[in-house]
Parts: sequence; C-alpha cells; structure tokens
Amino acid sequence: MRSTKTIIFTAVSAFALSACGGAGGTGSGARDYVTAVGSSTVYPFATAVAEQFAKTSGSKSPVIESTGTGAGMKLFCAGVGAQHPDVEDASRRMKKSEYELCQKNGVTEIVEIQVGIDGIAFAESKDGPGMMLTPTDIYKALAANPYGKPNTAKTWSDVNPSLPNEPILVYGPPSTSGTRDALKELILEAGCKTDDAMKALKDSDKEKYEQTCHQIREDGPYVDAGENDNLIVQKISQNPKAIGIFGYSFLEENADKLKGVPLSNVEPTYESISDFSYPGARPLYIYVKKQHLAPIQGLQAYINEWPKVWGPDGLLKKKGMVISPDDVRAKNAEVIANMTPLDPSVLK
Repeated sequence: MRSTKTIIFTAVSAFALSACGGAGGTGSGARDYVTAVGSSTVYPFATAVAEQFAKTSGSKSPVIESTGTGAGMKLFCAGVGAQHPDVEDASRRMKKSEYELCQKNGVTEIVEIQVGIDGIAFAESKDGPGMMLTPTDIYKALAANPYGKPNTAKTWSDVNPSLPNEPILVYGPPSTSGTRDALKELILEAGCKTDDAMKALKDSDKEKYEQTCHQIREDGPYVDAGENDNLIVQKISQNPKAIGIFGYSFLEENADKLKGVPLSNVEPTYESISDFSYPGARPLYIYVKKQHLAPIQGLQAYINEWPKVWGPDGLLKKKGMVISPDDVRAKNAEVIANMTPLDPSVLK
C-alpha cells in the first residue's frame, strides 16, 4: 500500500510542476530561473555563486532570499512546483522534523551538500574592553533560566566576577535563524552541560533539559536584531560595550572596526574554525529539491557551479568562507555528480 501511495504522490508532484508551467514554459507559474531561500550566513556565498553562474552561463541569475534557515526550511518543504523554492541555504543541518515535513508535502528527494565551514563569531568594537568568554559565561548571561533558575544577571560581573562590571548587551540572530540554532546547540548547551544536575536531567527529562539549556532570555540583555547581520555589525561598532553574534565572514569583512571575542581562550580565526578548535565552528549546507532538477531551467548547472568555486583558491574563500577539507569537498562533489538523495537516518 505504501509503494502505491508513493507512486501516486510522485505523479501528483510531477503534475504540479507541469501545471505551474515547468521551467521556461508560458504558464502563469512558470520559471526559467532558480530560486533559493534560507540562511543569512550562507546568503553572501550563494549570491556570489549565483552571480558567477549568470556571468559564465548567460542564464538568468538565481534569485536568493535571506529568510533565515528555519523559515527557509518551511518554505522549501512546503511542496513541489514552480511556486516553491528549489534550494534551501542552511547554516545548520536539516532537522528530522523538517525532513518529515518535506516528505508530508511531497518533497520526497532532497540532496544535502556541505559547501563549506563557518563559525558563530562573538565580536566587539575595536574600542571594546577585550572580553574573553567561555560557553559557561555566555550561558549564564543569555539563558532564560540558567540551571533551572530565573536569570537575574544584569552585568557581566554578575555572571563571572573576573568580567567587566558592565551591562550585558548582546545583539544576535532571531529564532528563525540557523545561527541562533547553532548558538543554542554549540555554545549555550556546552555551558549548560557543565552542571552535573543538567547532565542528569538530559537522561530523565530531555524536553525540560532542552528548554533549560536552549531558551534565551527576553528581558533585555539579548536583543533580536533580525536576519540582517550587517545591522548587528553597525550596532556593536557604534557601542563599545555591546557584543554581537553572527557568521565569521561578517567579522572578517569588518576587521577594520571589529575584533573577535575569544571563547575558552580560542580566537575566532580562519584556522581555528577550519580545524574546529573554535567552539562555534559549524558546517554550512545547501539542500536541493531533486524533483525540480529536470523541470527548473538552470538548477543543475547552478548546483554544478559550487564545486568550481569552493576550493582553496576559489571565489568563496575570497568572500570569507572557511574552506572544507579536501576529503569533504571531494565527497560532496560526488554527491553533486550523482545527485544522491539525503539519508534521513543521519538527521536528529
């Protein structure tokens, strides 16, 4: 019975694409260009690849939207057809629940491609006090209920007596952002897990553990700055007492007015992110809707452009991306060559 449903769903999906005019058709929903949504961190890299693709191929430039990883996943997984995005740019891996949403809506074949590496950079103005933080400091400063108790910390010295007696003010990404997800999973949870009671809570009540370790306070010290990372750069460059959180490429791009904040005595640098010694290092991905490859004009060619520019001497490194190791690039180039669908067993 399951196989019958799958065949019917595939047929319906194919019909949906056809009804929308396919690629380059004349229907009201027709598209002869690629569309991508998702991460603000991946956005400048995807835009650079899109521009390079249009320049070298003579095709229309793909339309790239910065929606945040989470919001982009919802759009990507909403269905098959020219009215839906072809590509999702992500600053974290797809979640199992997102994959299931895709499946529910007929997006049955998804190709996962790791395109590079990035770091969640903590930064301050060049005129800042020279903060040095740990994941525990950040958790105590930004968690809504650190170790299960309401957060009453107002200054950095409340969090750690060795830190400045200055108000906690952190500009960071919104809840729809993959950078926000990575902040919670890579930094806040690392600080939360230093407590033995929290380790025990993970085994006894996983939902309460995640709420305690991941929920960010909403009483002022953490400011949701939206999906515009350049706005965060602007805010902290004008306020030496503020800290900003964004992708490493934005720190590198603004090195004339910002400096990185070390985490556990490791500075956010190209080298520390590439070897994952920096606590905030993370892979970057794009997800491709395989069912769109044939009908959407230029999609396969656009995806083929990524391996051409993600090497050590490529365009993306010049744009600030941390390049993946040789074996990772080779593996993902093979994924592109074969358009191998994602194995959902690797998702959490």
